[in-house]
Amino acid sequence: QVQLVESGGGLVQTGGSLRLSCAISGRTFSTYAMAWFRQAPGKERESVAAIGWSGDNTYYADSVKGRFTISRDNDKKTVYLQMNSLKPEDTAVYYCNAGWREPLFDSWGQGTQVTVSS
Repeated sequence: QVQLVESGGGLVQTGGSLRLSCAISGRTFSTYAMAWFRQAPGKERESVAAIGWSGDNTYYADSVKGRFTISRDNDKKTVYLQMNSLKPEDTAVYYCNAGWREPLFDSWGQGTQVTVSS
């Protein structure tokens, strides 16, 4: 049974920064690409960023390109999302999962709320 635990969210002003973390257990972390997704109120969950198992390949949604950076530490079984220059439209619950632009696991963590005030 895979467990995903996201943390690091909070309330920030426009232009601020946050660093999200996602710890995974129950699976061989280093063999999976990992991704961050987000869901804003009234909207469908969307892919934000993804990183290959070795960290060499990354993907970013156009809306976050140049502002967000995904990274991973395979020893710690943790994936990170550094978010800079935050905008109100980044407000959402952020989740991690294995996969690339689509989630691999059916189970999700509780997510972490990111709220950007204008």
